[in-house]
Amino acid sequence: MIRTKRVYEPEASEDGRRFLVERLWPRGFRKEELRLDGWLKEAAPSTELRRWFHHDPSRWEKFRRRYVQELDEKPEAWQPIAEAARRDNVTLLYSARDTEHNGAVVLRDYVEQRQSSP
Repeated sequence: MIRTKRVYEPEASEDGRRFLVERLWPRGFRKEELRLDGWLKEAAPSTELRRWFHHDPSRWEKFRRRYVQELDEKPEAWQPIAEAARRDNVTLLYSARDTEHNGAVVLRDYVEQRQSSP
């Protein structure tokens, strides 16, 4: 199972393997304060795409499509998530305030779809 969670929420035992999926380190944390199994910067949306989207829900569908294209071009970036999810729960950590329209949601759906495809 792959979950998404704001990095500011407390760690939970059901989180399993925890991956930060942001290009930028979240504000308010020192690196030693977060228990992470990896910081997968390259699995996050490109800086250009992130800036264009700017968490504008009216751009959500186009953002999803463009981000999926980026993920298609770099499977090595998201493979650690797929491999971890085969063995354990996985939580993708993100910093956005919007819990429905963020890169971690797209990344979760993308990896789950790839795992269920033959």
